[in-house]
Amino acid sequence: MYADQFDIYTGNANPDLARKICRYLGVELGRAEVFQFSNENIFVKILDNVREKDVFLVQPTCHPVNQSIMELLILTDAFKRASAGRITAVVPYYAYGRSDKKDQPRVPITARLVADMITVAGADRVLTMDLHQGQIQGFFNIPVDELTAVHLLSNYFRHKQIEDLVVVTDLGFAKRARTFAELLDAPLAIIEKRRIGNLDRAELMNVIGEVEGRRAIIVDDEIDTAGTLLETVRALEREGVDEIYACATHGVLSDPAIERIDDSSVIELVLTDSIPLPPPKRIPKITTLSVAPLIGEAIKRIHRGESVGALFSSEVSFTQEMILWEDGVPKTLDVRGDDSEGPDGEQVGDSPETLEAAGLASIHPGER
Repeated sequence: MYADQFDIYTGNANPDLARKICRYLGVELGRAEVFQFSNENIFVKILDNVREKDVFLVQPTCHPVNQSIMELLILTDAFKRASAGRITAVVPYYAYGRSDKKDQPRVPITARLVADMITVAGADRVLTMDLHQGQIQGFFNIPVDELTAVHLLSNYFRHKQIEDLVVVTDLGFAKRARTFAELLDAPLAIIEKRRIGNLDRAELMNVIGEVEGRRAIIVDDEIDTAGTLLETVRALEREGVDEIYACATHGVLSDPAIERIDDSSVIELVLTDSIPLPPPKRIPKITTLSVAPLIGEAIKRIHRGESVGALFSSEVSFTQEMILWEDGVPKTLDVRGDDSEGPDGEQVGDSPETLEAAGLASIHPGER
């Protein structure tokens, strides 16, 4: 049995998210040195006593992907050798998720390889969010808890009170998008697409569903180069869609994604902070919601042996209200979509006092 307390540590992939999680839980971030020598070898030293502790390692495998993965593996090995009671790898963004099957001759299943490495390094369980495909959970021989940001994102748009909505997604994300659409009481349209070879672009085939004259919200698990997003926007414009919004859990935003989004007719792109958004990429069209309270609540429940799934069923309203939290400071929610007015718009829903009493607070617009 591990000690009746838990510690949170982080590598260099997304330390801001780890600090937000700690602020939500009211704990101090654990002390560890994680750096790279001049020969590119990664070194880790834990500066606290973690013997028999319940340890959570917050490390999304985002840019630089391979360095982030190695940091996670070496951190895990260090804690295992320091006699930690239980090690949970908190991986909000799981890289190589697209390589989850052999869809061409003589290619690897890299998502399985990464899962094996995390397991062999010594992780006892994994906490992640919106995997590219749910089947990746089966690549692990240890427990996996998969969270979703669908409720956070849908509630953000529900507060904006947009009329004549239609939710648009591709077949791969259709199940989660259906939940998104149900939460907004809007119909669901499907984009039939085909990816061309190994290139980062897709050829769109058909829009399945009635979208003409409506306002569309494009929903996906991640946005990389934004090539698919732009093709979807063009297809919807051809079908007579009036206004287009977009949202995704993971904002990878590889070049030239920012330029494409900025030049597109997308009114607003809503992302989470599962992947850090550097200042040069914080354009007015992008709004960031924090998943820190969602991950923090899951960490607390895992430590106590409580249900994580309840966050998305009996307590779904609590999960939805988490969009109103950012660094523990209550703010108002801008529902007008007017960039000239700044982020502080009129209050919708619960008052700041009510939210503060509940331990919840605000959205975080990217440089709006």
